Parts: sequence; structure tokens; C-alpha cells
Amino acid sequence: MDLRTALVEGQFELRYQPLVNLERNAICGLEALLRWRHPTRGTVAPAEFVPLAEENGLIVPIGAWVLRQACLDAAELPGSIKIAVNLSAVQLRNRQLVETVVSALAASGLPAQRLELEITESVLLENSEATLQTLRTLRELGVRIALDDFGTGYSSLGYLRRFPFDKIKIDRCFVADLSASAQGPAALLRALAGLGSSLGMITTAEGVETSERVQRVRARV
Repeated sequence: MDLRTALVEGQFELRYQPLVNLERNAICGLEALLRWRHPTRGTVAPAEFVPLAEENGLIVPIGAWVLRQACLDAAELPGSIKIAVNLSAVQLRNRQLVETVVSALAASGLPAQRLELEITESVLLENSEATLQTLRTLRELGVRIALDDFGTGYSSLGYLRRFPFDKIKIDRCFVADLSASAQGPAALLRALAGLGSSLGMITTAEGVETSERVQRVRARV
């Protein structure tokens, strides 16, 4: 009931995490992060309410709001800045998804090439052929598609062969273990980045949130 009220009363908000191009040392995009400003609980993280929203179907209208708001916000930014939005399996199964994306782009005036939709491997495991067809349709519109949490699932390489992702996002676990003496994580990070490069895909490393980690990633890729 609270989730339904939140959607009607505008209790959701977006916060943005910067994506930095290490070659140019400049922000190249933003990832939209959903938060819920609950009147009594305070700020609620998505891990606490998104699973419930997926279970009761509210993730579809909530996700539509996120797409619209993210596109509107991005349209006010320089044209070089892309906006990334996460999609859940429930949203991808919804037949109205393509229409929702088109509507969000039209309402904001944002070029499709500046919108990046992120999916995880778990999304692809469910009804994968129908999901891949929806992703192909979105990509034909010009929307960029990214594979999130890459490297943590057994099917990663198979999906890279089946779909031409624009970006792969290396899971933060590969970055968290980086240290001056740790050879294993460094080798894996280098290999994953090299794989993306050889396939013509941009590679983003998650969890690089301090200057120390930036330097460690630079030294290994």
C-alpha cells in the first residue's frame, strides 16, 4: 500500500552516480539510482523495496517513471553525457516496454543514443529469446544496451556471443580485491577489459569510488 501511495504522491527520487572515462579523465555519463523518500522510514534503498515491487507488478509503473525522469534530467545536460537506467526482468517481460522507452525519449527530446539500458545476466536467463528480441528492437531504435555485473554468472560469454552489447560492466568484486600484491584479481580485470575491447564494447568497472582505486585500475588495464 505504501508503494502505491509513493508512486501517486511522488515520493520516489533519482540520484546520479557519475561514470568516468579514464582516457579523458572526464565524466561521460550518469547512472540513475532510485531512492524512496518514505514519510516515516526515511530514505529507503532499492534493495529493500524493488523485490516487492517486482513481485506485485508495481515495478512496471515505477520503472516507467524512472525512465521518464532520467530522460528529462539528461536532456538538460551536455550532449556528451549519457544516462544509464537499470531494467528488471519484470519490465523486460512487459509488452509495453518499447513503447514506454519511445514515450520517455519523445517527451524529453533526448536522442536515443544517449540512453543506456542496463540488464543483468539473471534477466537473460528468463525467457531469453523473447528478451533478446526486445533488446534487439530497442537497439534498432538507437538505445544502447549494457550487460551489468559481468563476470559473476556462468552464462556471460554465451550472451556476448548472442547479443552485441554496447557495454559490459565488470562486477565490483573484481575491483574490491585489487591491491598492489594481488595478481589474480588484477589479471582477471585485465582479461575482462581486454575481452570487451576486442569485441568493440565499452568496459566499465564498478566500485571505483576512491582515487586509490582509480590508480589501481589504471595500472592494470
